[in-house]
Amino acid sequence: MKSSFPPSPVALAFPHIQWDPLGSLHLTAQETALLRMAETNPIEYTLADSRDASMYARVLLKLLSEASAAGNGSGEVTKLTEACSEEKALDALDLDPLGVVTHYAITKLHNILNMLVNGSGVTIGTVFYVGKEGILVDQWKALLRILTKAGKGDVFAQTGAALCLAQILIAACPSQRTSSKLSTSGKEKARPVSYQSALEPLEALIGWIVSQLKSSSGAYISLALPAMTALMSCTESRLLFAASGGIKYLSRHLRPGKKSSKSSSKNKPSASVQQLYELCFCLWTMTYELNGSASVRADFAKDGQVVNALCELVASAPREKVVRISLSALRNLGTCSADINPGPAGTVKVDGVVFLTEMIACGLMKSINHLQERQWTDPDMVDDIETLHKNLVNNYKEMSRWEVYKTEVESGHLRWGTVHTEAFFKENARMIEGSDGDFKLLKVLIALLSSKDDDVAAIACYDIGEFVRHYPNGRAIAKRLGAKELVMPLIEHENVDVQSRALQCVSKIMVQNWEFVK
Repeated sequence: MKSSFPPSPVALAFPHIQWDPLGSLHLTAQETALLRMAETNPIEYTLADSRDASMYARVLLKLLSEASAAGNGSGEVTKLTEACSEEKALDALDLDPLGVVTHYAITKLHNILNMLVNGSGVTIGTVFYVGKEGILVDQWKALLRILTKAGKGDVFAQTGAALCLAQILIAACPSQRTSSKLSTSGKEKARPVSYQSALEPLEALIGWIVSQLKSSSGAYISLALPAMTALMSCTESRLLFAASGGIKYLSRHLRPGKKSSKSSSKNKPSASVQQLYELCFCLWTMTYELNGSASVRADFAKDGQVVNALCELVASAPREKVVRISLSALRNLGTCSADINPGPAGTVKVDGVVFLTEMIACGLMKSINHLQERQWTDPDMVDDIETLHKNLVNNYKEMSRWEVYKTEVESGHLRWGTVHTEAFFKENARMIEGSDGDFKLLKVLIALLSSKDDDVAAIACYDIGEFVRHYPNGRAIAKRLGAKELVMPLIEHENVDVQSRALQCVSKIMVQNWEFVK
């Protein structure tokens, strides 16, 4: 899958760039002639010879480096986010020639990289890795500089620079090299490319991508998506992404809008449907590292965040393609094994059973049942639905009602059902104290009173109230842990059900014999 990379807003100005007056670029006569030759001849002609291709690529990287060193112009181009008319593009060229040059160089670099990826002769390895050992050319730093300094605020420049750098670096990954050898000539097989020389730049690029994911803004996500999608094509970059905490930050953007009575922008999804799909695609590719890496399995299991987000996407069904990729990721999670790489001795075993338990707690069985009732034309999707249903049912049979409840509360994904009833708490209220007597589960319920999901807040109110009724001295324990202070404001909540549940909860905490006033 290739993430979309739109053309530069000032693309119509590219044919009008005059190189001679741009002295700040420090171009030699040979470099200027090469740029002009590349404009007049088909790109295939320039890339047919490895020497010409290498020189052309380095000239483009030099343009980026010199434009950055000169301050990237006046910043007029940075302000442009949509395609301009030729007149407006030419105005931008007059006002900010270095900004236009930056866009030009990134566009041309992206074009030749796509040609080299699909070609069978000259490759990215022969153009961007030099010497007997195949060391990455130093000029790659111009791309990183655009990400960290010179290109800030320029959406096209940063998106393009990140994507180009990703394409250059993954060409050195051993897994990519192994697969490419199957379809290349014997001459190419002998061409060395040093992964070690690309490792530090790859770590820097992934660090930048993760920093974009840490933001709550969809705009920042869009900067990183094309590069992140490209990096997901090889094992090495996937493992580096996981080691950088990428799984956690990626999954934060998968949550659809929460059900809430408050119309706050914080409750709206941070990503568009297309972004959701591309983010899901990246997460799905990461699931192929589950069997071979205990640390990746641990990252996916941390806080139940990934499973929770994927289950919400399946339940909300923003688009069929999002549901399809989410189901495929959930299937891989539910069928993963710890046999190949169990992890360090003494650590908790994480395998498909752990993820299936989380899925049950998140209410995935209900969503799967609904999906089974529909007619699907995609056989892979049908197979994913059937496999998930079978595994969920088998796992559910092995769980006690208490285990189902405990897992649901720990996931934070509370939904009305048989474990939120008076009969359940009569039987299981004492279990809430925990094996260590620390009332950890009650503390989680109290924290969930602040949830932005109205259903979760209402159910937390009900469960705390039922605990108070059925656990000896439950009133005093709930008060001591701060339940009353958090429930009281909910009595004035905008949601009528939350109001009602909060009022009942407070009454149960305050009244000694609730059943007499019920």
